[in-house]
Amino acid sequence: MSAVATVLALDTPADSVRRRGLRRMRTLALGLLLLAALVYVATLDRGGAWDYVHAAAEASMVGAIADWFAVTALFRHPLGLPIPHTALVPTRKNELAHSLRDFFTENFLAESVVRDRVAGAEVSRRVGQWLADEAHSKRVVHEGSRMLQRVLARVADDDISALVTDEMLPRLADEPLSEVAGRLLQEIVAEQAHHGMVDLALAEAHRWLVANPDKVALAIGQRAPDWTPQWLDEVIARRVHTELVTWVEEIRDDERHPARLALDDLLVDLAHDLQVDPATIERAERLKRRLLRTPQVTTAVISLWQAVRRGLLVTLEDPGSLIRVRAEEALAAFGRRLGEDVALQERFDRYASDAAAYVVETYGTEMTTVITETIERWDGDEAARRIELHVGRDLQFIRINGTLVGGLAGLIIYALAQLA
Repeated sequence: MSAVATVLALDTPADSVRRRGLRRMRTLALGLLLLAALVYVATLDRGGAWDYVHAAAEASMVGAIADWFAVTALFRHPLGLPIPHTALVPTRKNELAHSLRDFFTENFLAESVVRDRVAGAEVSRRVGQWLADEAHSKRVVHEGSRMLQRVLARVADDDISALVTDEMLPRLADEPLSEVAGRLLQEIVAEQAHHGMVDLALAEAHRWLVANPDKVALAIGQRAPDWTPQWLDEVIARRVHTELVTWVEEIRDDERHPARLALDDLLVDLAHDLQVDPATIERAERLKRRLLRTPQVTTAVISLWQAVRRGLLVTLEDPGSLIRVRAEEALAAFGRRLGEDVALQERFDRYASDAAAYVVETYGTEMTTVITETIERWDGDEAARRIELHVGRDLQFIRINGTLVGGLAGLIIYALAQLA
């Protein structure tokens, strides 16, 4: 017997209960057959009303034996005789497995059936009620954090380095990005999204100039001619510093300053040239390739990844971290909304139906293939024994009913014959 069949042979406590039930029902069905046989023998040549009892007992025996044969033929050869079309389960288990697979595919994994079942399950309402419970939202975040921690811990720096060096940077170097960068820059300038960065740069430049006049004077003095007196260099340096601070203040405080407008015009022209001017596009691509091929870029990306991973690991480990608390609050809020917002429920249920339909359409055949592959690996006799253990008790009612119905039918037929 194969390893799989050996595993099948192991009984569970539930199998012991099923076996006792099957044995009781077999005993009852056999007892009725023996009772009919005793009545048949006892009423031989009695005459009179006993002839009706005799006919009923005879028909009961015929019905009992016929149904015993039918039930037994499913799982084994009756009396060990190799009668054709008997022992169906052991001899035709592969055909039965394919039929069972087709039955499940056509009747349980059909798209219409799955959609109706998901729609009737009220997935959105149940999910919303479940997530609205604070304990459940905390559990989801906790399990998600643990899973993400394990994933992050298993990612090696060498793998990230190989990914960046062998995949990301070469692809970026070969991919023309000038047009994309030009369109992005065009949108940024059109939405004036760069003004915030300009304001920040001007504010920081003004703060630095005010706080470091000596450094400005030193930089100017280093470029002064050797023949000028020092006092004149100092006067010029202070004057230049004052004018520079004033000029930065004017640009910072005036949104329509010519310098700001000139920067906007420069960015607009650059965005346009990045999209249509071949010379600008070529220079931008050369600069991009030169930058991406420098070792410092790889080092910077890996260092950034390491910093992000360390921060995430520490944050995910702490149950009171801001990210986890916000995630719990967001999940609970989403659950409450999902339980109250009818439009959101309809969208969620539609997405769930689409997802379930996609799964059964794409993987339904592979899912039901498990049935055929499993049954095909079973030993025939063992498979018959296991199936009989599960359904044999109910099949014994066929024998019992055959005995009773056969007797009643025999009685009616005999009575009608006498009347005729």
